[in-house]
Amino acid sequence: MSNPLLRGIRVLDLSRLLPGPHCTLLLAQLGAEIIKIEEPNGGDYARAMSPELFAQINRGKQSLTLDLRQPEAVAVLKKLVADADVLLESFRPGVMDKLGCGYEVLKAINPRLVYAALTGYGQSGPYRDRAGHDMNYCAYAGALDQIGRAGGPVALSNTQIADLAGGSLTCAVGILAGVIGARESGLGCFIDSAMLDGTLALQVVAMSTLRMLGKTLPRGCDALSGGLANYDLYECADGKWFALGTLEAKFWQGFCQAIGRTDLLKKSIAPGKAAVELRKEITELFKSKSRDEWQHLLASADVCASGVYRLEEALENEQVRARGLVESDGGKPAIGSPLHFIDASPAATATAPRLGQHTDELLSRLGIDAEQREKLRIARAC
Repeated sequence: MSNPLLRGIRVLDLSRLLPGPHCTLLLAQLGAEIIKIEEPNGGDYARAMSPELFAQINRGKQSLTLDLRQPEAVAVLKKLVADADVLLESFRPGVMDKLGCGYEVLKAINPRLVYAALTGYGQSGPYRDRAGHDMNYCAYAGALDQIGRAGGPVALSNTQIADLAGGSLTCAVGILAGVIGARESGLGCFIDSAMLDGTLALQVVAMSTLRMLGKTLPRGCDALSGGLANYDLYECADGKWFALGTLEAKFWQGFCQAIGRTDLLKKSIAPGKAAVELRKEITELFKSKSRDEWQHLLASADVCASGVYRLEEALENEQVRARGLVESDGGKPAIGSPLHFIDASPAATATAPRLGQHTDELLSRLGIDAEQREKLRIARAC
């Protein structure tokens, strides 16, 4: 019999935009029931700002519209909390308290509730009320300063490090820990998850350099950011790029043997001047073939080397396809769950809900009759 994973776990998701909804997408892919609570007029801002982003990260959820500025809507939320396992919100600190549904109030209704507050800077400290986006959290955490080529300006990544890794993934781990703890003790908890905190926790490589040298190296100069010639990016004859990751000596040796350049083994792979000279030779070497020619040449060699692919190419990659990572969402590609299980059954994720699509169904489940639902509907429209 397969393990049902998170089936039976009910999550109330009051978050918006990217970090919170991505966090609950991960939980939905593990089988949790996600009730997305949205403002009646427009709902999650991502619906208008980036409909395709919204469609991706809100698959498999139910949409309930409530105007939490109305006492009647707060009363509905409290009814939902009574039978929920998790509540996730991404308001600035204190907003839920002002609405009359902060942690202490909800904990009194459901002591086993795991309440997660996912914010930029956390519930304490001088920045707690500041606004921010991914780049701001990365900037404060020292991550942004490390992104870019040596001697060049800082660069933005189109993978939102703070939102997704520092925020979404970190918060999901906290929620799962809270749910496990509640199952054992019957008591939930408050999770104060900050994207700045989570992003700072990712800086382990730069922190190692700081501990060793007493300072960080300029961007593009640390061992894993361009300081080593045998671990770097190289342009090919066709203008595309190749990632040479032969960090360990055995992989560097394998690379030199695979391309018939054992003379390069005499070169030092240490950082500094030696790396500069070696990089010149490798740069010219890679310009002699196209990216795909290099890919074909090195595919059977036991080395860490790969072409740099566009996302369109990545979705067609044979390894990605073999792992079932690409799903169809309304005829468009979507990224499936990155987790694979033996003797377990993660949930298939449906399309994203229309705004308020499940409102009547969910309110009926709470015992709210048609007359009361109509009153709430009028309140939602105001």
